[in-house]
Amino acid sequence: MANNKKNWYQRHIDSMNFGQRLADSVAAGMGSWRFIIIQTIIVALWMALNVVAFVGHWDPYPYILLNLLFSTQAAYAAPIIMMAQNRQNERDRAQANEDFRTNVEAKKEIEELQLRLNAIEVDKLDKILALLEKIDKK
Repeated sequence: MANNKKNWYQRHIDSMNFGQRLADSVAAGMGSWRFIIIQTIIVALWMALNVVAFVGHWDPYPYILLNLLFSTQAAYAAPIIMMAQNRQNERDRAQANEDFRTNVEAKKEIEELQLRLNAIEVDKLDKILALLEKIDKK
């Protein structure tokens, strides 16, 4: 950036450590249609291969190994997603604080403009009154 200033989001991203970045990436991946579609394909293949397996069924119905894999996935996914949600709350707070600061600055600028406009209006009225007095004296 030319002026070397970072916005609130860039400062927030820069403050994240590797674990936080990884958790956000995992949560974003698990919360996508791509993940759901890939997981659905894997489950369908798992079940189909166990139904038509020629040599042996490594996980016959009721697919206990598959359930164990899902349980393990859920055990890790839940806290990772919660960490990402906590950081989203932090981002929301940072954005709200930045919005508030911007609004306060804008309010100050508007108040200054109002004072300037009032001063211009008073100055114009004084000039008009002076012209009217000149006209009356003639």
